[in-house]
Amino acid sequence: MKSTEAGHTFLARLGKTRLRPGGVRATDWLLDHAGFAPGQEVLEIACNMGTTAIEIAKRFGVRMTGLDRDEAALEKARANAARAGLADRVSFQNGNAMELPFPDSSLDIVINEAMLTMYAPAAKEKLVREYWRVLKPGGRLLTQDVMLSDNAPSDLVPTLQAAINVQAQPLTRQGWTDLFLGQGFSGVTVETGPMSLLSPMGLIRDEGLCGTARILCNALKPENRDGFKTMFGVFSRFHHHLNFIAVRSLK
Repeated sequence: MKSTEAGHTFLARLGKTRLRPGGVRATDWLLDHAGFAPGQEVLEIACNMGTTAIEIAKRFGVRMTGLDRDEAALEKARANAARAGLADRVSFQNGNAMELPFPDSSLDIVINEAMLTMYAPAAKEKLVREYWRVLKPGGRLLTQDVMLSDNAPSDLVPTLQAAINVQAQPLTRQGWTDLFLGQGFSGVTVETGPMSLLSPMGLIRDEGLCGTARILCNALKPENRDGFKTMFGVFSRFHHHLNFIAVRSLK
């Protein structure tokens, strides 16, 4: 029977810690273009296990809040923050990105990686408007996501959706840019490149040799083999058309 487990949940269970389409490369680009300063209030939406939130708090001295709907992931995030000695500057809460529990113009930076793809066009617009609402004037939205090539074949999206058990709806570079500009943002700056989620070099860069070996060992277990083979096959088949985009937008 076909598994209904979402692709990111499946990969996390295999041991993958970097669950973003552009991996470390895209996240590092966002951090380099964020303009972090000590004491800033920063929100990461869809924070998962808190890897990025903890790294940012450690490197830049900001106050981080991580928001997610997955309570199991949030528990792991809280444990990770405590282990890093950052529980006083990094907090995590369950919340809805469509109705952020923050006042208007209250945050310096909002980070949202690998989530907008999962929503239909109208919902994407509503989410981005909500991010705009909570940012201070001059605040910055940092996001990375899956980007389609302009000549992507028509069967790519439905094939991807079937492989990852999520109704993903990625956009082209122009589509992503228009999304942010259309909801009031300006100064939209982008970086693009090949997806690294399951590419051999991407795995090694994001997870290290030992981490990659652990993931592959888990992937080859009988209960995981078919799911991993399907995902790897789809990403390999469409590797010329599936890319990442990292975007910085200004309010």
